[in-house]
Amino acid sequence: MMEIKNNILETIGNTPMIRLNRVTKDFPCTVVAKVDYFNPGNSIKDRMALKMVEVAEQEGRLKPGGTIIEGTSGNTGMGLALAACIKGYKCIFVTTDKQSKEKADILKAVGAEVIVCPTNVMPDDPRSYYSVAKRLSQEIPNSCYMNQYDNLANRQAHYESTGPEIWEQTDGKITHLVCTAGTGGTITGTAMYLKEKNPNIQVWAIDVYGSLLTHYYQTGEVDMSYVHPYISEGFGEDFVPKNYDMRFIDHFEQVTDKDGAIVARRLAKEEGLFCGYSAGSCFQGLIQLKHKLKKDDLVVCIFHDHGSRYVGKIYNDQWMIERGFLEVKTCKDIINARAHKKLISVTPNQSVAEAVALMEKYDIEYIPVMENNKIVGAISEGGLFIKMFSNPEIKTQAISHVLEPAFPIVDMASPVEKLGSLINKTNGAVLACDEKGDYHIITKYDVLQSLGR
Repeated sequence: MMEIKNNILETIGNTPMIRLNRVTKDFPCTVVAKVDYFNPGNSIKDRMALKMVEVAEQEGRLKPGGTIIEGTSGNTGMGLALAACIKGYKCIFVTTDKQSKEKADILKAVGAEVIVCPTNVMPDDPRSYYSVAKRLSQEIPNSCYMNQYDNLANRQAHYESTGPEIWEQTDGKITHLVCTAGTGGTITGTAMYLKEKNPNIQVWAIDVYGSLLTHYYQTGEVDMSYVHPYISEGFGEDFVPKNYDMRFIDHFEQVTDKDGAIVARRLAKEEGLFCGYSAGSCFQGLIQLKHKLKKDDLVVCIFHDHGSRYVGKIYNDQWMIERGFLEVKTCKDIINARAHKKLISVTPNQSVAEAVALMEKYDIEYIPVMENNKIVGAISEGGLFIKMFSNPEIKTQAISHVLEPAFPIVDMASPVEKLGSLINKTNGAVLACDEKGDYHIITKYDVLQSLGR
């Protein structure tokens, strides 16, 4: 028989379980990942998005031709947008300005309207994305606010699908479930099912510093003093969603923004799993807890979404370096940190006036002089100043008349410390040549900036 799906929604779920190998070489037990970016919307949120739509239809809250409204970090919006495409609804999504640009662009690509709100405001602030979503649902006729945080269809979706899949794929041998904590739907719904099957299964929630969930779990108190801005996306909260039932969670572990980002990059490079921020944080949390594991344990980590959502952030060297998440160690690191800006050069036949104009336009003080793609010399703002001060007419002459010695050429792998002996008062820059044969200039300002991070 032909196996043809009737629509994209029928491809949601039944995602693969993949053993982790290189990143777990010092673990005492087997660790596997439930890789949910294989869902059509590239995240685990497809499961609950479809369930929330179906429940809203059954309850009469979502009617034909209606508008779906939701506050989302991006992934839930994508799942809702897919459902809306097939079922004929409109979508308006409200998100925060800390979310990656890729997420907003993807939502727009599938026909949604996206409204961006400030991140660093309290949940009940009228500018918050929670408040704006609620207000829009009250103002727009025939609309339905999904409210993934308090909508129990969220955790029901995972009780009905994610939990059973994990149980079957591990043949009931799972001993630990590790999952980042956000709306609470994934971890609570999955845990509810698994603990029905085996109450001894340990459920570990991974949180981020700046979220109040860990303190609430430990004390039962909502203490806003624990809330502060964080960079991590897709998990952590500044309030406690109703989807949580803390009875099904055995431990909360917090991780830093930096560690989650770095580990996500490790998963891509070492396991070929191009995952999002929450996956890196999930596995970092497990690294911090590995001392609790035994030889016969079988750990399942939930990797929520795809790395394509974060190409401009955690998978961008410049973004990582600007936040102090990657250390600048070599010439290549300095060049990567400024996103491979094109080298500004001149030829010996160009006029001094043209060189001065380039210096003003690009706010630079050193320019290599090249002929037939070969370095033949250099000019500097300081050198030109001295020459033009004594002879103003020199600006009409060719650069060949004011040529200074060429900048030293260093290897891309040269340590930053080595540049200190090459860049000095008489020589303000060096050049490095990459694998494509393109030259890049490194000035004393670049070195000072990298050492100051």
